[in-house]
Amino acid sequence: MNRFTFYIVLVLFFLPTLSANAQSRETVRTSGDVMALVTPVASLVTTLALKDYEGLKQGALAGVTTVATTYALKHIIQKKRPDGSNDLSFPSSHTSISFTGAAFIQRRYGWKWGVPAYLVSSYVGWSRVYGQKHDWWDVTAGAAIGIGSAYLFTRPFADKYKLSVSPVVSDRHCGFYASLCF
Repeated sequence: MNRFTFYIVLVLFFLPTLSANAQSRETVRTSGDVMALVTPVASLVTTLALKDYEGLKQGALAGVTTVATTYALKHIIQKKRPDGSNDLSFPSSHTSISFTGAAFIQRRYGWKWGVPAYLVSSYVGWSRVYGQKHDWWDVTAGAAIGIGSAYLFTRPFADKYKLSVSPVVSDRHCGFYASLCF
């Protein structure tokens, strides 16, 4: 089963939770809790399966940065949750962790895999709002932290032959520099 099929199966499995009348908020919360781990686990499994140890290091740095930033902000800001359960609502850690995995997948392996990952992460964010654990700005901030952390550390997966082209400007001329790594 390839990654795209895996994501589609997961989305279809949890699709019934999108019907607000048929499912309780608790069911949606639970499905969001489970789905929050899908993209980070998919990232880990993919890097190990491909023996992409550089990607593993990049993903780990993005993950640690996301978790540290998210929990530091939670304890500094202390915003009350919509359901009143505690004062650790801002930003959404479920969303930040899920979007870190999605952005890592997209940045490292391309949009072909990134789109399904972002769909899963979007469901996680929606489930946190619907489940009354967060407001939209909590989820938006969590997504921004996750995406930002992944983009900060993640570089595209290197092909066997990598062509790099960059502009060069000096006081006498301008042009392009090209290099081919093999």
